[in-house]
Amino acid sequence: MSTTATTSTIATIATAAPEHFTPVPLDKAYRLLNHGPTVLVSAAHAGQHNVMAAAWACALDFAPPKVTLVLDKATRTRELVEASGEFALQLPTVPMAAMTVAIGTDSAKTHPDKLQQHGVPLFHAPSHASTHISTHIPLVHGCAAWLLCRVIPEPHIQQTYDLFIGEVVAAWADERAFRHGHWEFDTAPDTLRTLHYVAGGQFYATGASVRV
Repeated sequence: MSTTATTSTIATIATAAPEHFTPVPLDKAYRLLNHGPTVLVSAAHAGQHNVMAAAWACALDFAPPKVTLVLDKATRTRELVEASGEFALQLPTVPMAAMTVAIGTDSAKTHPDKLQQHGVPLFHAPSHASTHISTHIPLVHGCAAWLLCRVIPEPHIQQTYDLFIGEVVAAWADERAFRHGHWEFDTAPDTLRTLHYVAGGQFYATGASVRV
């Protein structure tokens, strides 16, 4: 999947969070990424906001919860992350596959209106004063989970490996798919299954659980 981003200052941002937008305790936030899903990366700075798709993101630590994310130097999203020191990760679902490919392929630098063109539905998270992080970063409706992150500056690895480390400061999930600290895909609607990128525009959806 390309790591080019989309950016927009005109895409509509709704005021209301999704109906099932439920807080996740930070000590369980790592589980939102533990199964290796494709993510959408949001960032905002100086009146501009972006959303891009990324396949290389994972959990890194428990307490405080940390994540890693690869952001190519050519992306507009990376510019906004570096300028703001913040980003959001969210887990797109099966109905969002085509949109995920589109906003992971089109470049903000040549298509500044792609969020609007691809109909990306945005909203702002409720104020979360205890996180000390702004909630101006746009989040995407229809996802299974959302994580707000603060960049932990590591200039050498950012420049050398395009690798960013973020501390998760707030997290939410769709309670129909993630509750009591666990994914419950077997009982959730199939439309809430997360996407796992292979190559060439192909994804697999999260399958049935195997308990041992």
